[in-house]
This record gives sequence, C-alpha cells and structure tokens, in this order.
Amino acid sequence: MKLFKPITALILLILIIWIDLPENVQVRFNVGGKKVNFTINPLVVDVPMGGGRIFREFKTHLGLDLQGGSHLVFQADTNKVKPADLQDALNASRDIIEKRVNFFGLSEPTVQTVKSGNIYRISVDLPGIGNTSQAIQLIGQTAQLVFKEEEATDSAAIATDSSFLLRLKKDTGLKGTHIKKAKVDFNTQNGQPQVGIEFTTEGAKLFEEITGRNIGKPVGIFLDNFPISAPVVQQRIPDGNAVISGSFTVDQAKQLAVSINSGALPLPISLVEQRNIGPTLGQAEVKKSLYAGILGLAMVLVFMIGYYGRFGIIASIALLIYGLISLAIFRGIPIVLTLPGVAGFILSIGMAVDSNILIFERIKEELRKGKDMEVAIRLGFGRAIDAIKDANITTLTVAFILFNPLNWEFFPQFGLVRGFAATLIIGVLTSLFTGIVITQQLLRLVYLRGKKKI
Repeated sequence: MKLFKPITALILLILIIWIDLPENVQVRFNVGGKKVNFTINPLVVDVPMGGGRIFREFKTHLGLDLQGGSHLVFQADTNKVKPADLQDALNASRDIIEKRVNFFGLSEPTVQTVKSGNIYRISVDLPGIGNTSQAIQLIGQTAQLVFKEEEATDSAAIATDSSFLLRLKKDTGLKGTHIKKAKVDFNTQNGQPQVGIEFTTEGAKLFEEITGRNIGKPVGIFLDNFPISAPVVQQRIPDGNAVISGSFTVDQAKQLAVSINSGALPLPISLVEQRNIGPTLGQAEVKKSLYAGILGLAMVLVFMIGYYGRFGIIASIALLIYGLISLAIFRGIPIVLTLPGVAGFILSIGMAVDSNILIFERIKEELRKGKDMEVAIRLGFGRAIDAIKDANITTLTVAFILFNPLNWEFFPQFGLVRGFAATLIIGVLTSLFTGIVITQQLLRLVYLRGKKKI
C-alpha cells in the first residue's frame, strides 16, 4: 500500500486549509446567471458527548506584543507553608489561577511562578484582555474544595440517563479546610497508585456521617466547581482516613493529591502589580515584520526555482504545504504567537529549505554518476537523511533547552523565549515531515511515472 493515496492526501489538504482559513471569507461567483454568495469560517468542532460536549475552535492566538492585553503579578505569602509543601502549593496555585481565567473565557493566559530571593510571585499575562477587574477578583480567591453527594429527590432518582456527576449537587459541608494532608501511596495488594486523605477531627466526624449514608453511592470531590474525583463509598469510614483509588498513573495520582492539597493548604496571594499593555510593536511594526517575512520567503522560492528548476518548483510546493501544516498545528494546540514565536517559525522555514537542498544535491550527484532517476532519488534521500537528522537533532536540543519544560531555574523561564522555542520545535518537526516525505512523494509523482530525465 502506498504511503499517500491521492484521495486521502486531498482530504487531508482540504481539512488543513479549512483550519487555516481566516474568519469570514466571502465566496462570490456566478453560475448560469445565478449569483452564489456565502461565507466560510475556520473549522469548529462541536460534538455532543454524554452529558457534555467536545468543543474546539481553530483560530490564531496572538501574544501581548502583537495585540496587547494585561499583565498581573501576585505575591505569595509563604510564611505559614512548610518548606516541604511549598513547591506543591505554588504549582497548585499556578494551576488553579490558569483554570480560573480560562473558565471565564480569557484567551490563552500565560501563568508562571517567579522566584526572587525568598520572594515567590505568580505572573499572569492575559493577551487581548483590557478590563481585568473580574479576573483579579477570581484569581485572588482561596481555592474552594468541597465534597458533594446526590440529592435525595425523586427527580434525581429517576434521572438515570444523566451523568452521575450532574446529580452530585448536595453540599455535604465537608471542605478542604477539614483535610490535613493528601498524599500518594500504593495499594498493598495490587501495587496501583492511589491518593490517601487524612482529615482533621471535625472532618473525620463529618466524613463518617457522609460515608455512612452513601454506601454504594458516589461522593464527588470538587475543586473550584471542577470535579476531580467521584469515588464510590464501599463502607462507613470512622477513623478520619480515606483512600481514593482508580485507574491512576503515578503522575495522575500526584496531580490529584496536589489539587486536594491546594484546597487544604491555601496559599494566600496579593496583587502587587497591574498593567494594561498596548501592542509593544504597534500595528505599523507588525505589518513591516509581516512584509519582511513574505519578502524573505519569496526570495527563497525564487532562488530555489531559478537554481534547481523543476526540483525547485517541487521544493516550493512542499514549502507551501509545510506552512499550511504548521499554521494548522499552531491553531490546533493552540500556540500563542508572539514576534519571537514568528521568528522561530521563519527560522524553521530555513531548516526546511536546507533539507531540500541537501536532498537535491545528493540526487544530482547520483545522476552525474549515470544512475537513472529512480535509483538517484532513492540513493539521494538515503545519503542525505543522516546529515538532515543530525542538523535537526542539534536544533531540537537547543530548542528544548530554551523551552525548559521542567522549569529548571538555571535555564530561561520567560514566556517570549518559550514561544520562540515552541514554534521552532513544531516547525523543525514539520519540516522533517515535508522535506523527507512530501518532497519524496512529489519527486516520485513527477519523475518516476513517465521515467523522465532532467
């Protein structure tokens, strides 16, 4: 079976172009004297799923330097937090803040912890947001961890088709303040990770009453109104200790424990800085940067076509496909594009062209040795792949260090640097695919069907 069948490739190309479309594309034409006028928008996925839905809107997200927004800095009060719990509390606070501002529709916030000496702060960048009063109020709240049970009503008993999470509405009175500690441990029988909870004296009494009246029923654990677990009660628990078990990985169990601890160990934060930021570059500078990128790409295409002829045309087509795929990935993840991010993308274009040049030169060497086109293409790709692989691995290594996914303090932790690294990583990986797979398929399609010579 061939790697790409024409129908499959065409469907994928149409899907990618649909994702990449700008908003409100007007299509107007005449057919048989009749006017056709309709609007095409980028792809939106909205699929009902059980009691909820899967929703994904594909659009370009711009950073503070391109569209402006707000910058907030909160200082964390760590005086009452044990050193062993400090990092977990900071990470939980950061995650809760990001969840809150996303829940209220703020576009792709950048939330990160910043340490300066013994002072811990959480910075929040909200691209496209001018009025931040509601966001500040939400962010400043202490995390609310609550336990809920089913309402003992006829309507709740009859609604068997609805999700059981929707039926967990009754507040039990048990909250995060009743928890001493949540930690990850392992089931002694099967070795599976689970989360152990230790309640305070008052919490233990409440928990005993709750488990006693809910045997065989689920009790929901909600953090900021988001369900994080709904274990089914197996028996009355009088000793103030509980276990949440399930099909957890170690990381999932740890994340659940951190979420619970964020309610049990709230980290007070206070707003110390607030700024409304206009686009750093300004509309004129953004247009200049765009024109420079287009001009640079056009010059690359002219050089490739002028120097390599039909090979260059194939490389140009592959490069355009590369651009479409990269933009679709940026919108799908989504990636917040800043000017450094755009620079990373443009740099990856150079990597894509470099791969094509290596491949074409190897093919030309084989042709000069008297090999036919089919053998030259096969040998040329085989000999170029090692150089392409080594060059891209070194680039990806540097980009990984700049992105710093593990938040090492001795590496950069700034959003703009990470934006550059993220687009560079995506661009390099995409260029590997288009430079090797797409270019090879186009060469075979053009030259090997008719066994033509160049």
